[in-house]
Amino acid sequence: MRYIEFESIFSSSRTGRYLHACNGDTRLAMTIYRRNLKLSQEMFTVISCFEIALRNSIDRHYKSNFGDSWMIDSVSPGGIFDNSKCRLTQTNILDAARSLGSSCTHNKLVAELGFGFWRYMFSNNQFKAGGQTLLRIFPNKPISTSVNQYNANFVFVELAKINELRNRIAHHEPVCFRPNFHIIDTLEQKA
Repeated sequence: MRYIEFESIFSSSRTGRYLHACNGDTRLAMTIYRRNLKLSQEMFTVISCFEIALRNSIDRHYKSNFGDSWMIDSVSPGGIFDNSKCRLTQTNILDAARSLGSSCTHNKLVAELGFGFWRYMFSNNQFKAGGQTLLRIFPNKPISTSVNQYNANFVFVELAKINELRNRIAHHEPVCFRPNFHIIDTLEQKA
């Protein structure tokens, strides 16, 4: 394929970064674009598996603490997320249950909620509402020190980095450039 055809398919604004990073070498720019797609595909697979493992670990933990129907119970009157500080979490669960309709089961509800939802289980209000025990799903996490706190906020921030990378990949943004530069560099990726 000639570069002009390549550019017309993917747009000059998208391919321009690659062309600039390759000093105008159109063949190399197309090669780097394809390699970025391959890298994104492989990273998305790993992140997707991590997302499943994370949500299943959270689900197992809350099932053991609150019962098998913890999610629906959590948004029912008097549930752990039935308060003004967790309103968005409550809304997300109820919306997901509504969208599933009569086929709604606990497992389908768990699968319906996205990475951002599960990340927010470590945000301050949700973490407190859940009894501040959720860090137990990471039995091998480092022990906090006065300098490094491996608490819920730390997990929340780290999950945000993974979520951002996941979303960049999902929106076909390049992962092969140094952030905010036209320099090919995967070492600076935050995740």
